[in-house]
Amino acid sequence: MKIHDKITPDGTRDILFEQCEAKRSIERRLARFFRHRGFDEVMTPGLEFYDVFYSNAAYFPQETMYKLTDSKGRLMVMRPDCTIPIARLMGTRLAGLEKPVRLYYDQNVYRSNPSMKGFSNEITQTGVELIGAGSIKADLEILELAANGLTHCSIENYRLEICHIGYFKQLMNNLEADDTEKEKIRELIESKNYAALGDVLKSYPESEAVTALAKLPEMFGGCDVIDQAAKLFPNGKKVLDELRSVYESLQALGLGEKVIVDLGLVNQAEYYTGIIFRGYVDGVGEPVLSGGRYDKLMQDFGQALPATGFAVNVNQLSRVLLEKGDTVPPKTQILLFSEKQCDPLVFARMKELVEQGIRCEYSLFDTLEQTKAYAKSKGIPTVEVL
Repeated sequence: MKIHDKITPDGTRDILFEQCEAKRSIERRLARFFRHRGFDEVMTPGLEFYDVFYSNAAYFPQETMYKLTDSKGRLMVMRPDCTIPIARLMGTRLAGLEKPVRLYYDQNVYRSNPSMKGFSNEITQTGVELIGAGSIKADLEILELAANGLTHCSIENYRLEICHIGYFKQLMNNLEADDTEKEKIRELIESKNYAALGDVLKSYPESEAVTALAKLPEMFGGCDVIDQAAKLFPNGKKVLDELRSVYESLQALGLGEKVIVDLGLVNQAEYYTGIIFRGYVDGVGEPVLSGGRYDKLMQDFGQALPATGFAVNVNQLSRVLLEKGDTVPPKTQILLFSEKQCDPLVFARMKELVEQGIRCEYSLFDTLEQTKAYAKSKGIPTVEVL
């Protein structure tokens, strides 16, 4: 007996009409923008061997991946991330390319979120990877690209939150805690759970690191936040100076009002190594983009290369366009009718209209009256009789 034949799996949904148009619009705009900025497109398989992600289990725990086996019994996963397969690609087929390498992609990722109902398990991501450049200039290019990418999608009411994960890592290295406890502290900081964080840190001896960790969730703003962080933990001055340089450079680029320093931004601390950031749009609770520097990932695939990048959540951004009413599906302009069963003139005329960029339809009705009634019900302004 069939039970699930009329519903989609948890975390997935059908996408219809104007939703498709909004989604494709985002993908087209971003792809065109990235190409014009010197990035080349790559596509990786939707199915990868589990081994590709095995050494990166700290980034994508195995319970979040959709797994299956091939005909030889080998363990496979549906792609949970785009960056790691691109790292595999860089270590193999693209190993000989001159650096830096600029790549972009537009493809789906699949992640199971059993404890987070309402979240999408199938997400379309359009993003970039800048590989082989470890300078602040590269970080700035990626941040400016992210901001400009949102503008190209007609999104103006956005903000970028930036951080340097090195500051958090230095604080944690000065805390005598095991990996489980450190992860708990990280989660509390990221969720800005002040009360619970304070309770956990009370069990540790007083130190500069403990004091700074307790303050992290509330440390967001401008350069004053960086100054405060340096006073609380002077050993973190070097990474904070990097963050200050990036923040001030973004202001010089005219993005000052769009950028906020948030030292409580500590997502995927094992994955990232330097500047990290997220992009938000008013009225949307989840980030619409995220990224940062990840200088250690490439060495898992045979090349120790610095890298940075970001991914746009196309699903989220397309919802923003729909709410703004910026995207509507194209309407049929001309309905072609002929009484003949096979009229070459009709198909020749349709070809002509399509070449002119005019959307048209072929009437499948037997009479002109039926054709006109159909045109009226569908809002087609012109019926053309051949």
